Amino acid sequence: MIFYTDVFGISAAAVGTMFLVTRIWDAFFDPVVGVIADRTNSRWGKFRPYLLWLAIPFALIGILMFFTPSFNETGKIIYAYITYSLMMMVYSAINVPYASLLGVMSPEPKDRNVLSTFRMTFAYIGSFLALLLFMPLVNTFCHGNNDITVQQHGWTLAVVCIAIVCALLFFGCFSLTRERVKPIKKEKTRLSDDLKDLLHNHPWWILLGSGIAALIFNSIRDGATVYYFKYFVDDSQVSVWGFPLVLSGIYLALGQISNIIGVVAAAPISNKIGKKKTYMGAMVIATVLSIIFYWFDKNDIILIFVFQVLISICAGSIFPLLWSMYADCADYSELKTGNRATGLIFSSSSMSQKIGWAVGTAITGWLLAFFGFKANAVQSADTINGIRMFLSFLPAVGTVLSVVFIAFYPLSEKKMGEITKQLKAKRAEKGIEA
Repeated sequence: MIFYTDVFGISAAAVGTMFLVTRIWDAFFDPVVGVIADRTNSRWGKFRPYLLWLAIPFALIGILMFFTPSFNETGKIIYAYITYSLMMMVYSAINVPYASLLGVMSPEPKDRNVLSTFRMTFAYIGSFLALLLFMPLVNTFCHGNNDITVQQHGWTLAVVCIAIVCALLFFGCFSLTRERVKPIKKEKTRLSDDLKDLLHNHPWWILLGSGIAALIFNSIRDGATVYYFKYFVDDSQVSVWGFPLVLSGIYLALGQISNIIGVVAAAPISNKIGKKKTYMGAMVIATVLSIIFYWFDKNDIILIFVFQVLISICAGSIFPLLWSMYADCADYSELKTGNRATGLIFSSSSMSQKIGWAVGTAITGWLLAFFGFKANAVQSADTINGIRMFLSFLPAVGTVLSVVFIAFYPLSEKKMGEITKQLKAKRAEKGIEA
């Protein structure tokens, strides 16, 4: 969002609307990708081929999204709509199969908890590196020149660096993973049957609602962070071991490290007390801490950073649980219907992310405009107060909703043990190796 408002030069309200329109559309594109992936048959499996085929398009479109042609505001908005929509679509096309791998790499729920932990740990490491190094990369390419044209060029080149790394990592993931879980029913099913099974999967509906609420929480906090530091705290550059960094970058990077702590802690805690209890406990704590965050003054840097650590640990712990629970939903559906639509089920998780981010960022853009935000200007007291709410009361609404949804989740560890045992028996009867 701050790229579009402060670098590319689009109004906050227009950006908020664009995020809502493009992400809502793209959210419903995810199940299409899931259906196609479920019906893909290749020598590499159903899901792995997409990592190979789409790594380079993903990188190229990502670069185009951060390219800044010299259009008027209408032209900029049109360009943003087109490139952002393309980016979200290619993201869906590669991310849904990538996520679906979790459901076919192992049939064991506890293995999935561990695999999900590895996945999310390295996802947050990637975010940590990008958030910590992105603005220093921009500043390096700009050579200290604050001219807006030079800044735009610096942003584009910084994204080129990240895009190259992304493509290489996708190729690595393709090479080092294998699909092992085979469906009980080998014949192809009709799309209408897949959709009917999904819509009657009650745990899926619960996870969808909980995931949307959790992403609203994350998107509001993360989307407003740079505004919080730039216009309230004073986002000055500091030297860390001789390396120039900005406070907002340190804050966000620290959040990613803390997310990793939460991710790593999620598997052992949930294996001991259950995924549902772990999820609810983390979200309740995050709610309380977020509300307290509102009363911090701009000079309370230590408290701001300490609470970022604590809230991020809670936030990090829930996402591997969600991914693991989606894999459980695939097992639940297969036992109930005989049909395993892994890609379609996992695409719903990606869909909930898109909807959550769409709603959260749209709210951020609209409320910034409502509070009187003006890019690269001194903000009024009302605007500053609104920006402070973006990191406190507003995200707390998301955590509360997430707790309400997950309270109704029915697939306990005991229930999943029974489901796994029955599926193994059915595969053994048909001579299918898991």
